[in-house]
Amino acid sequence: MNSRRALQVTVGILALIPVCTGLAGILIGPAFLHVAKPWPADLDSHFRFLSGVFLCVGLLFYSTIPAIEKRTALFRACCAITFTGGLARLLSFGLAGPPSTGHLLGLVMELVIVPLLAVWQSRIAAKRGN
Repeated sequence: MNSRRALQVTVGILALIPVCTGLAGILIGPAFLHVAKPWPADLDSHFRFLSGVFLCVGLLFYSTIPAIEKRTALFRACCAITFTGGLARLLSFGLAGPPSTGHLLGLVMELVIVPLLAVWQSRIAAKRGN
């Protein structure tokens, strides 16, 4: 498998995370985090909104797959959005303490894996003259 194809497969697998968790957050709301009701309506609204953003980022990552070497701007934007979310999660870690294991794994994905994907995509784009 060549590097381009490997990246496409990797992005296809990893994009399942924001798509599935985004959908779950939209449909289930804060209960997705296994927290007990009641929670404020504003928290529910904000959580579902951000879940929608998460879903959209995952779908945008999917839209880059067919021509991943040519979709550099969109791919980088998706990576930047994800990385910025990771920075916000890191701030929360510092202010509120460590989150659950799933969120710690998300932090690694957002601040380590996603930047590596951006570098990988850039190298493929450069090799193909894009």
